Amino acid sequence: MNLKNIQFQNTRTFAKELDDADALGDLRDQFHFPVIKGKRAVYFCGNSLGLQPKNAKKYFLEELDDWAKWGVDGHFNSTRPWFAYHHNFTKSLAKIVGAKNSEVVAMNTLTVNLHLLMLSFYRPTKKRFKIIMEAGAFPSDMYAMETQAKLHGFNPKSAIVEVKPRKGEHTIDEEDILSAIDKHKSSVALVVFGGVNYYTGQYFDLEKITKAGHKVGAKVGFDLAHAVGNMPMELHKWDVDFACWCSYKYLNSGPGGVGGAFVNEKHAKNPKTLRLAGWWGYDEKTRFQMTKGFKPIPTAESWQMSNAQVMNMAAHRASLDIFDQTSVKNLRKKSLVLTAYAEYLLELVKTENKKLKYEIVTPKNPEQRGAQLSLLFKSNGKKVFKHVEKNNIIVDWREPNVFRFAPVPMYNNFQDVYELYACLKAF
Repeated sequence: MNLKNIQFQNTRTFAKELDDADALGDLRDQFHFPVIKGKRAVYFCGNSLGLQPKNAKKYFLEELDDWAKWGVDGHFNSTRPWFAYHHNFTKSLAKIVGAKNSEVVAMNTLTVNLHLLMLSFYRPTKKRFKIIMEAGAFPSDMYAMETQAKLHGFNPKSAIVEVKPRKGEHTIDEEDILSAIDKHKSSVALVVFGGVNYYTGQYFDLEKITKAGHKVGAKVGFDLAHAVGNMPMELHKWDVDFACWCSYKYLNSGPGGVGGAFVNEKHAKNPKTLRLAGWWGYDEKTRFQMTKGFKPIPTAESWQMSNAQVMNMAAHRASLDIFDQTSVKNLRKKSLVLTAYAEYLLELVKTENKKLKYEIVTPKNPEQRGAQLSLLFKSNGKKVFKHVEKNNIIVDWREPNVFRFAPVPMYNNFQDVYELYACLKAF
């Protein structure tokens, strides 16, 4: 699908024609959709919780069967030995985030990983102590920055620099990010941004931010919660220092699903890079000798502290199996068209139904957004949300007046988007 060659139409027939031409359309059949009052729901909440892969149950049952069959010996004899269970995700995750196999690991949960990585890469001094981040970041990130500053004895009010949207705007101008980094070049220790802002859906230029941060001597990391599985990335090529993510959004790995981390090989290979030590980060070859003195694996795996949460991770493997059938690049091609079609219909329906008063606050530039559009309502927002819910369409409401929805290319189709348009038109 090529966005430039498509002339959109607001008909079900046209939406079906797009679906018929969709090379990724069959992936949809590998997911369970909620059923409400006997009817399959139209699901646009993958930016909050992705749908369940049908094979997730199979993987769970296999682990339960191996536990019953092997007991403790399942660590080495089970279908996917638990001792090295995290290895099952390495190649898939490296492909998704654009990294070397040695630079990624599935472990813990998102904010735990963010704190662990900041302990390694936020090493402030009296002169270099500031953290530059986006204003309006997800609360977990705000709290993490605040407490990390306090941990090192700094006042968050002076240590944290937030880059805000300009007056009257909803998203952050890229030049303001680069200017803030340059303005604080002698005092910034760390630059941390979300890959995609959870509220507006704005995608930040990670490569430019990384270059700007490194130019002034700062370390650079990213929270990829809303970017992983959504946007093509090249973390190794861009020389990002670290990143972390969750797996329950676009990676469809279930509520509380295992998180992931990226650590650039230049840091992972360096035994002097500080990391909080745990048994599971110790060299696998000599781990069972139980000796003193931490000997880290020279990869991102050395940031692990405990053994894999096997039951939690089973769904992750089921989801990554589906990602292995395609690529984030191919998903992105569909996403660009799918999101553009949604934008076209959402702008059109406002002219057809004057009761709908909203503006799309997600960037209009397709390169600055992923599979999400955020609608800021001037009135009737909650009523519209309830109307959509009653019509079996699942979206997301964020206080005080934003309606977020994500047409996920892996399992949403163009007819789903048309159903939302028809529902809004009938409000």
